[in-house]
Amino acid sequence: MQDNTKSNTAVQGQKPACNCNAAPAPHFPEQVTGMYILARALKNIGIDTMYGLVGIPVTEMAYIAQGQGIRFVGFRHEQQAGMAAATHGYVTGKPGVLLTVSSLGFLNGLTATANATVNCYPMIQISGSSVREPIDLDQGTYEGLDQLNIAKPMVKAAYRVNKAEDIPTAVVRAYRAAISGRPGGVYLDVTTPCLAQIVDHDVAEALLFQPVDPQPAMIPSPDSVERALQMLSQARKPAILIGKGAAQARVEDLVKEFVEKTGIPFYPMSMAKGVLPDKHPLSALSVRSTIMEDADVVMLIGARLNWLLSRGHGKWNREGKFIQLEIDPKEIDCNRPIAAPVVGDLRSSLEAMIAKLPGYKMNMDSQWVPGIQAESQAKNAKFEERLAPKTVPMTHWSALGAAKKVIEANPDVILVNEGANTLDDTRDAIDMSLPRHRIDCATWAIMGMGMGSAVGAAVATGKSVVAIEGDSAFGFSGMDFSTICRFNLPVTVCVFNNGGIYNGIGVPLDKTSDPAPTTLDIHARYDKLGDAFGAQTYYVTTPDDFEKALTEAIASKKPCLIDVQLAADAGKESGHIGYLNPTPLIDITV
Repeated sequence: MQDNTKSNTAVQGQKPACNCNAAPAPHFPEQVTGMYILARALKNIGIDTMYGLVGIPVTEMAYIAQGQGIRFVGFRHEQQAGMAAATHGYVTGKPGVLLTVSSLGFLNGLTATANATVNCYPMIQISGSSVREPIDLDQGTYEGLDQLNIAKPMVKAAYRVNKAEDIPTAVVRAYRAAISGRPGGVYLDVTTPCLAQIVDHDVAEALLFQPVDPQPAMIPSPDSVERALQMLSQARKPAILIGKGAAQARVEDLVKEFVEKTGIPFYPMSMAKGVLPDKHPLSALSVRSTIMEDADVVMLIGARLNWLLSRGHGKWNREGKFIQLEIDPKEIDCNRPIAAPVVGDLRSSLEAMIAKLPGYKMNMDSQWVPGIQAESQAKNAKFEERLAPKTVPMTHWSALGAAKKVIEANPDVILVNEGANTLDDTRDAIDMSLPRHRIDCATWAIMGMGMGSAVGAAVATGKSVVAIEGDSAFGFSGMDFSTICRFNLPVTVCVFNNGGIYNGIGVPLDKTSDPAPTTLDIHARYDKLGDAFGAQTYYVTTPDDFEKALTEAIASKKPCLIDVQLAADAGKESGHIGYLNPTPLIDITV
């Protein structure tokens, strides 16, 4: 009988016979979500860092971004993550990116994005948002906030993305809006269905594209350049006022060339300190009142005549004229008539003016510059006397006398600064020699930017950062000192503790046993917060100890926190801006 046992099996070592009638195995293309497309689109335009706080519906987005090589710096509060993103944009010129959840997370971050817009920092806030239909019908969905329409009046531009295939276009539009013209904050609303949408991988990759010339030069008209130079050349007591826009535009080389070729003295605004060194021979940093009262022509470079400059009124010479180099024509004439507007980007404008400068001869009063230099020397000497005493308990001035020595000996350290007296006095006490190395609360003078800006500056530049904080200001963001520690950043935080807002001697009214509205805690030990997160900490009570601690902390390039104990009566009410501090209608002491 024939053996059929092998009739249905392959002979050992041979391949089975081909079944030519079998259907081919199905092919399933690799698929990705909208979150992947968003991460790829950001990476494609050069974004390498993202700041944020995760939760529904963006948690996976942060992981995917990490997978694409984008560093994700997670915070304890969205506002601080936003301040970090804004600072990143300021110090690098590329938009800092903030990622938040929906609803209140979005609102927390929007504070920083609005602040970035006012201060002209390039920044993009990306927030997940809930499904549109129940929001539009007000049906009470999860975190059902109409985020786009809330953001629109607060930012430079705002867009919503409903379909994953539109994400690359939205990202490029946000990027262009953030960096072109006058930079600012941009809001990108990405709905939950869009984030979760499934797309074939090859289709997703085909959607990506590179923007062409996203930050085009804006050339000023030749007539405006000639008009400005003609006016400047005829001035007897001219001055140049430098704003943080000059630092943002990275035109310190041209500002230096223009100042030194014309010989005109300059005054830097707070965050413009270091565009030219504060100790430059033509610096009028110490004689602001003289510039305001006596200058007959003032040239604004990246500065605005806003409240920080009394809107061009007050002590300003009423007969004085202004030249303004400005990228946004809407800014011209906003407070004082501008006799010679030069509308264009600062680099193009300064290059055009320098090119035409040989055709003009400055006609300054021969005593103008020597007079400013002599007055500056006298005032600086008197100011040094204020810093010299080593009082114990320390005042702001005795503490800053110690800090000044250390920070000026380490000029590449980035200084972050906020508070009331702590802000005002540090700005006056510590000279800067490099641009974009002083970061403070800027145009809106808001408190609560400290820890976020310290993180953003350290992450974006890799440089050491020192944050000098008032105890009240530190309270806004202190918990995010943990972020500094978690990422092991070279940041030293100095908390000037005088026990209160302005000072710690507020007296409550007889009608209450509660603390006064301005009272905090003179006995608080902020250094213990640093201990909780593993930082190197110091508690100092004398200027010598503070100088030693700050020197050691900077050298360590590690997270450090210095509790600088001041006297409770150190400091006074700051910011006596008349029209913002009206006289009470009633006597509150009654």
